[in-house]
Amino acid sequence: MGLVSGLEVIEQCVSRGLVAGAFNTTNIETTMGIVQAIENTRVPTFIQCAPTNAVLSGYEYIHDMVSRRLAKVDVPVALHLDHGRTLDDVTQSLAAGFTSIMMDASGHEYDTNVDLSRKARELTPAQFALEVELGSIGGKEDDLGPEREATTDPDQVAEFVAATGCEMLAVSVGNVHGYAPDVRIDMDLLRKVQQASAVPLVIHGGSGLPRQQLGRLAEFGVVKVNVASDLRNAMIRTFGEAYAANPNEYALIRVSQQAVTAITDVVENRIRTFNPKLAR
Repeated sequence: MGLVSGLEVIEQCVSRGLVAGAFNTTNIETTMGIVQAIENTRVPTFIQCAPTNAVLSGYEYIHDMVSRRLAKVDVPVALHLDHGRTLDDVTQSLAAGFTSIMMDASGHEYDTNVDLSRKARELTPAQFALEVELGSIGGKEDDLGPEREATTDPDQVAEFVAATGCEMLAVSVGNVHGYAPDVRIDMDLLRKVQQASAVPLVIHGGSGLPRQQLGRLAEFGVVKVNVASDLRNAMIRTFGEAYAANPNEYALIRVSQQAVTAITDVVENRIRTFNPKLAR
């Protein structure tokens, strides 16, 4: 099938009552693990990369790697720019073939956030999806934290969505980036945001949230949940355990294959957690 627009992933999930995982990749092992889990579950999915990770290989390499792995996969998958902070991030990722965009101007004041988000909408083709963020999600993304943290104000949601022309709204409702096992979503606040939003919602920081809450997100208009830390930890842990067991280990391919399996398990577990009615 190859890559599809983020709009198609959203439409399929909304029509089928599913929640799409959005899994970050930076290398071939992570990509292979994500794609295998997608094949196992057959749930429409976002594979994504943030500018902080694209510095390792560039957006073109990420696109080439992901699109090649998906060429024979008959499940809708979009390649998403995660946390684009500048309009240049948007332009570069689109030029490389990304099919879904996040413009994260949440670190700015409200009016600047609206302005940058609207300009990102103008740059993003109409057939592609745009995600924007209202409120500022805490925690750290690739060791970078926000200058300020703020929960999403339900009273601003309708105006913000209309002004930016977005198709997805990332919200700050108690969730944080990175792995923070003690955090909880404020479900009452999430409900208020849902009621005010004309578009589906996005939850970032899916690695640390409890299964009970993750399994209910479809009830609250959530269409996309971001997961990165769990995948990265699975890969680092696999190589760390191999080294600890044998400091003279040299079978790189074998350990890489073990990492792919570990990542597949994590991604499949997350997809099934988001969609508890999914048949096995």
